[in-house]
Amino acid sequence: MSHPEPRSDRTDSENVVAFPTRPAIGTEPEPKPSTIERVDPADVEVLDMEDTAAARPVDALPTTRVGGWMDDRRALLDTAPALVPSYLRDKQEFAENARFIVEYYARISAYRATRSPIYLLKLMSRSPRGAGRAVAVWGQWAFDTEARELRKAAAGRGETTGRGSTAEYMMLSRQHTARVRARLLSSLVVALGVTTVGAVALASAPAWASMSGIIAMLALFGAAGRKADSKPIIDRWTSPHIQRELTSTEVVAALEAIGVKGRVDFVNPIQTDGPGWRAEVDLPPGYLTEKVLEERAKLAGAMRRPLTTVWPESDSEAHPGRLVLWVAKKDPAKAKRRLWPLMTDGQTDLFADIPFGFDPRGRVIPLNLMYTNLLMGGVPGSGKTSGVMVVALAGALDPTCEMWVYEMKGSGDLDALQPVCHRYVSGDDDEHCASGLDALRKLEKELKRRKKIIAGLPSDQVPKGRKVYPHLAKNRKLGLHPLLAIFDEAHTLFEHEEYGKEAAEIAGRLVRKARAYGIILVVTTQRPDAKSLPKVISDNVSTRFCLAVVGQQANDMVLGTSMYKNGVRATMFDPKKEPGTGWLVKSSHDTQIVKAAFIEQAEAIDISKRALALRTAAGTLSGEAAGESIAAEDTTTLLDHLAAVWPAGEDTMHSVRLVQALASYRPDTYGPWTESEVPVGEMSREEQRAHETRMATTLSNALAPFGVHTGQVTKRGDGGSRKGVKRVDLDAALARSGALTEGA
Repeated sequence: MSHPEPRSDRTDSENVVAFPTRPAIGTEPEPKPSTIERVDPADVEVLDMEDTAAARPVDALPTTRVGGWMDDRRALLDTAPALVPSYLRDKQEFAENARFIVEYYARISAYRATRSPIYLLKLMSRSPRGAGRAVAVWGQWAFDTEARELRKAAAGRGETTGRGSTAEYMMLSRQHTARVRARLLSSLVVALGVTTVGAVALASAPAWASMSGIIAMLALFGAAGRKADSKPIIDRWTSPHIQRELTSTEVVAALEAIGVKGRVDFVNPIQTDGPGWRAEVDLPPGYLTEKVLEERAKLAGAMRRPLTTVWPESDSEAHPGRLVLWVAKKDPAKAKRRLWPLMTDGQTDLFADIPFGFDPRGRVIPLNLMYTNLLMGGVPGSGKTSGVMVVALAGALDPTCEMWVYEMKGSGDLDALQPVCHRYVSGDDDEHCASGLDALRKLEKELKRRKKIIAGLPSDQVPKGRKVYPHLAKNRKLGLHPLLAIFDEAHTLFEHEEYGKEAAEIAGRLVRKARAYGIILVVTTQRPDAKSLPKVISDNVSTRFCLAVVGQQANDMVLGTSMYKNGVRATMFDPKKEPGTGWLVKSSHDTQIVKAAFIEQAEAIDISKRALALRTAAGTLSGEAAGESIAAEDTTTLLDHLAAVWPAGEDTMHSVRLVQALASYRPDTYGPWTESEVPVGEMSREEQRAHETRMATTLSNALAPFGVHTGQVTKRGDGGSRKGVKRVDLDAALARSGALTEGA
């Protein structure tokens, strides 16, 4: 076996130790090349297997190129800018830019026009100095002063050393005399001409034209009379809201100021991102982005920038130490309010996205309400009303959506929606809480109805699972249209001593099951704690919007467990400076900072009128909006009904008599229990006995779940011995039912 030849591209300064090989039998080992260093056996150290494994390299060999030409070009194409600018592709952005340009130049023109008299007076005040400068310039030209140094030099009296030249001096003198004579003569002719024309013009022109000419002449002299250090004629103003450009030095210094020590690596160059700058950095080893998020106020202070312009975020797709810092060019708190896209026209479809708000860059953030529930929380004054108003108006602008709104603060913030609501309640008294509980009961009843309908549909109608689809919602016969139920300040209901516990249990069941059947539950609270926000709701809600809160517990109650540790912290928001701003969380990996669109009450009323017109045209008004009265959900049971019809003083009653009484008391419910194919008056004795037995059996079966058993009851003068019920058994069952209700 021969040794391989050494590589031709290896330099002579490199020493290569050949791997020892055993020569073949009967052959002599080939001589080693001269470039291979001889190894003395005494210098070779024999390592055992453990030492060899420990010395094995673990790092991959460095490469100068990761991808090929195609990969590089594909990456460039993926990140290439759009061919057509966004303001030409987006009609709204184009209209906004055009409107801004018109407003800007109109404002500038008006500003200059209103101050033009002051500018003119400033110019006229400088006209004497300008006239003097004009005369001085004319004198220098007329008397040929620019050639004075040449004549002095020719006469030997110049600044340069050397003797003068008589011939040159005489030549320059003759030229000077000729120039002065010609220039004075031409100046005289021009002066006479201008004077004559001016006199004629002043004599024949109107007074206003003459005065305008004089003022224009003085203004020209005033422009010539400006000093180098004098103030400008035209006033100018600065825009202090425009921030200075973001630099890497500023970012590094600010991070060090808040305690992030070590080398900061910039992943990409700092670049313009919308109305601001974007910096992507890898923090030093051992630091997580959550530290920067928590110290946002200190970071803004270290950068000497307004708090509302500094927005740190974590890049969950990279690693926990990747920080994305976005700094606004203009302070959003001082910027003009961004209008909700549906403010003046348009409608929604709750099966699609609705515009909810704006991110710090000013981009519209969508929200999909179908197949989800929404929980909003934040301290008082943090802007929850803005968020719930947007959601409520979006639901109102979908003509097929049935609106149930319970504003349980009693402030009337959502009164604008009352004309389109199937149910609307505003207040925090006991009667309002009772109405809220009644609504939850009816929602659960509606859930059961929808669930039964969808369970009976053929599989081709529910191709991706048994839930509500747009084509099912459009079928009015099925009654599967979207139902948006909003409970604003829901802690008022959940904390109620009498209704709170049952309301929390029903709401928990609705949160877990109703979203698949087109019932959307929206819950808001200003006290996100275990009592005001039941755990069954906070653990199972799908979409969350958390505005400013004061601690980790409140943060995780709204956003979900461990979100505070993951760096999603609503404690970073200032409710006074950033109302309506919070974390919108759609999943543990889909989080973003959003400011809910702010809609004034007058604007909400106008939008609600448009929604009412849409519903009237579509014929979808229902409930209170259609003038109907909403009856409370009946929560009484068979036991309550038996107690209501039980004759006073009777210890026992025959089942037949009770069924007949129930049928008279509530014919819709118990009338079918007394029905038969043969009229009672035409029955034979045997048929009548069989019919009474059926009624008694029906009552016995209905009472069995309540623990009430029927037996033989003897009543003299009233049919003798028959199946019946004892009052003591009924009272015992009523007591048990009441105890269970209180315990619930």
